Amino acid sequence: MNLSDIEIEVLLFGKWRFNTDWEKISIEFKDDMTYEQSRIQTFILSKPRELITGNKFNGVWYVNDGKLCLILKTVPKSFLNLQLAILPKVFLADMVVSIASLFLTEKYELTEINNSKFIIKDEQQPIVATKIK
Repeated sequence: MNLSDIEIEVLLFGKWRFNTDWEKISIEFKDDMTYEQSRIQTFILSKPRELITGNKFNGVWYVNDGKLCLILKTVPKSFLNLQLAILPKVFLADMVVSIASLFLTEKYELTEINNSKFIIKDEQQPIVATKIK
C-alpha cells in the first residue's frame, strides 16, 4: 500500500462490518478518532465471555505506519458495570479497561483498503471488512 496514514484514516471513516470464525463485528470509525464496536459471539464456548464483557466497546483509534491501532476505553454493556441500590452506578469494567488500555493496544496490519473494503492481518488469518452505506 502506498497511502499515507492520514489517507488511510480518511478511508476508514464510517461504519464497517466483518466476520471471523467466532464472531460478527461491526465498527464505526468516527472523525473525532473514537470508535464504537459491536461484537456478537457465534462460537458457543465464547458466549460466557460476551455475558461478562457485553457486546459493545468504545475507544480511540489511529493509524501508525500502516497499522490500525485500537485503544479500548469503555465497555458500556458489561455485567461488571454494576448498579447497586445503595451506591451510584459502579463502572468497574470501565476502570479495568482504562487501566489495561495504558499497556495494551490492539494493532492490525492493513494490507489493502479502498472506499468499500479493507483487509487487515490478524494473528491467524486475514480479515475482510465491508463498508456499510
